[in-house]
Amino acid sequence: MADMPNRGVQGINISTEMKASFLDYAMSVIVSRALPDVRDGLKPVHRRILYAMQDLGNTADKPHKKSARIVGDVIGKYHPHGDSAVYETMVRMAQDFNYRHMLVDGHGNFGSVDGDAAAAMRYTESRMSRIAMELLRDINKDTIDYKDNYDGQEREPVVLPSRYPNLLVNGTTGIAVGMATNIPPHHLGETIDAVLALADNPAITTEELMEIIPGPDFPTGGIILGRSGIRRAYETGRGSVVIRGKVEIEQQSNGKETIIVNELPFQVNKARLIEKIAELVRDKKIDGITHLADESDRTGMRIVMDVRRDANANVLLNNLYKQTALQSSFGVNMLALVDGQPKILALKEILYHYLEHQKVVIRRRTQFELRKAEDRAHILEGLRIALDHIDKIIALIRASKTTDEAKTGLIDQFELSDRQAQAILDMRLQRLTGLERDKIEDEYNQLQLLIAELRAILADEEKLIEIIREELLEVKNRFADKRRTEITTGGAEMIEDEDLIPVENSVLTLTHNGYIKRLPANTYRSQRRGGRGIQGMGTNDDDFVEHLLNTSTHDTILFFTSRGRVFRTKGYQVPEFSRTAKGLPIINLLGVDKDEKVTAMIPVEEFEADKYLFFATRNGVVKRTPIAEFANIRSNGLIALTLRGDDELIGVKMTNGEENIAIGTKDGMLIKFNETDIRSMGRIAGGVRGIRLREGDITIGMDTVQEGDEILVVTEKGFGKRTPEEEYRIQSRGGYGLKTLHITERNGLLVAMKTVDGTEDLMLITINGILIRMDIHDISVIGRSTQGVRLIRLGEDELVATVAKVEKDGEEDELNDSTIEGSEDSFESNEGIVSSSETIDEEDSES
Repeated sequence: MADMPNRGVQGINISTEMKASFLDYAMSVIVSRALPDVRDGLKPVHRRILYAMQDLGNTADKPHKKSARIVGDVIGKYHPHGDSAVYETMVRMAQDFNYRHMLVDGHGNFGSVDGDAAAAMRYTESRMSRIAMELLRDINKDTIDYKDNYDGQEREPVVLPSRYPNLLVNGTTGIAVGMATNIPPHHLGETIDAVLALADNPAITTEELMEIIPGPDFPTGGIILGRSGIRRAYETGRGSVVIRGKVEIEQQSNGKETIIVNELPFQVNKARLIEKIAELVRDKKIDGITHLADESDRTGMRIVMDVRRDANANVLLNNLYKQTALQSSFGVNMLALVDGQPKILALKEILYHYLEHQKVVIRRRTQFELRKAEDRAHILEGLRIALDHIDKIIALIRASKTTDEAKTGLIDQFELSDRQAQAILDMRLQRLTGLERDKIEDEYNQLQLLIAELRAILADEEKLIEIIREELLEVKNRFADKRRTEITTGGAEMIEDEDLIPVENSVLTLTHNGYIKRLPANTYRSQRRGGRGIQGMGTNDDDFVEHLLNTSTHDTILFFTSRGRVFRTKGYQVPEFSRTAKGLPIINLLGVDKDEKVTAMIPVEEFEADKYLFFATRNGVVKRTPIAEFANIRSNGLIALTLRGDDELIGVKMTNGEENIAIGTKDGMLIKFNETDIRSMGRIAGGVRGIRLREGDITIGMDTVQEGDEILVVTEKGFGKRTPEEEYRIQSRGGYGLKTLHITERNGLLVAMKTVDGTEDLMLITINGILIRMDIHDISVIGRSTQGVRLIRLGEDELVATVAKVEKDGEEDELNDSTIEGSEDSFESNEGIVSSSETIDEEDSES
């Protein structure tokens, strides 16, 4: 084979060939398949389907034809691709949930919003819709150019006349090579009005156009949140529009609430949405929906969700918006072909190119009609001459031996054109009557008026615009309906109007198992030390309250989790429940994961530049970060601290940047240092060592310390004490610290360390949900190495779970009859204060 001649074979660099071939392929996809033309808003396959139906006489005023017959004509004459691709395109053109104004009138099963496929094309029938005929109106009047089809045996239109702006009205979606288009549908009447406004004022601004077209109008309705994304898309051609389904909350006679979904965001599959909601309810990611049903029928959509009596329907709905397609984003990318080249277009540019196309269509149609009128007038002029000299013409014809001789005689003797002479020869004898002569004269005079009018149109741009106006308004009056999609003025995060929410002090409680609720601040009465407490919350057997926060309904609440993430919400967005209600699962309010736990809640009025957040972890790592870095938090949270290994975040405090910090450990150690020992770090930084821990020890509390404060510690068995902060000298961060409590089997390990100044009340919560609120002055002030006094009388197998400081009420209510003082249980009265000989040598405790 090596000896065989090359016989014309040429060597080609494979890289060069691949580049050239792929470029040809890419351009073919861009121009001939995936992108619409800005003038008629159609891709080639849509255009060919409509033209084939027109060619078949399959119009809106004729009976339906089998879809298979139409598809066969399309692929046989114009579109050399698979029949399934053509049929699927035709199916979409017949779906009222995909097209704002359907271009195909389908008869049979053409799919559903649940994602059901259409029946095979041999079973369905189709024809053009009435509005589709407006896309092809005047196509036979030389209004557009034609080109050869793929095999050169047929002619197909390059573009359709498109008597309404279809690109905006029905929108389009397409993926080409290296680019994609996604144009939302719009309201027909608004779009036509915008075209006419641009014709009247070429200098019109996007802002002025948005007064006419406020935004997209989706066939499935829904609600668009905010106008900023729309404005960005209309100004630049790119943007994002957030759409929500239309939902009602109905109050039942039994007091329960029902969520009813009547409309979905555009292109959302109803069946998949219902499956997703059911999955979230099953996995406990959404808690409170007791029944879910699809009651949709031919009269409309209706998804019904029954809400449990103790759940808040508005909060559930907000969680559905966050976790399901009930709230979706539509990424606008207005890419279309302009003179055969892909271009991203702003709203005004799309309207401009459509208007220019209509000027060309009307001008070409006028020229076509002018030629036709002039041709007819030319013939009528010949007939008029013939009628004026009818006797001579009859004699000439009778004397002629052949038709050609008669035609030549007419041309020479009466100065007629070839066509006029032929028309005279073709004239029937009945045209010689007086009535027919009058008809010819009237027709000729009317044609002269028409010719003058057509020439005036071609000479005057304003008259051309006026014709466009009249014809567009005719389409608007015939086909425009009511707007389906509502547009709200607020953004996606503006669920409620804050100005309508009263400013009230309240208490937020969060349980160990993640149930949160809001309560009025005066829910709990102040009681004395040693009291039995009141039931503060309905909990499960294995649940207890872990965090309490005194805040305002208008404060921003930052939620920090054990995994170092931060979420945010407004105080009023936390639902209010009764004192004994369990509350709402935190996963229904925030985007926390199932294995993630909220460890700190920080109320923020304003994100001031000189404020910091100070972090502490279970393994003694600390960090401080400017609070301004947490001003913008996404709905799915942000990283607040990068944790190492199995470490967890245990506390966060807001500081002024120069405060003293105290950190306490389970084994009774405490270190106090100034936060300036730690440089300011970025939001995702990991931090540095704050306290050195002995084996088995962990940090249980971190707080800021002011001059004159007292260190409050509480143990798991209900003992506690206050110690002046000056007993803890300032140390350098990273040491072991000083002993703050003498731990014995009777008082138990530390569960809380707080700083107090005497103006607070103290809230103690047990693992069984029992709360007691006491005046801080009822707790003894004793040395840092003592065991403390009894604060709460605990039942068998009951332990203190957590401790919180709350603001002191203005007035104290009288004690409940069931309250027991229990001061006789204090260590001070029964056992005395632990001697100083039991303290740890301070020098040995430092690092």
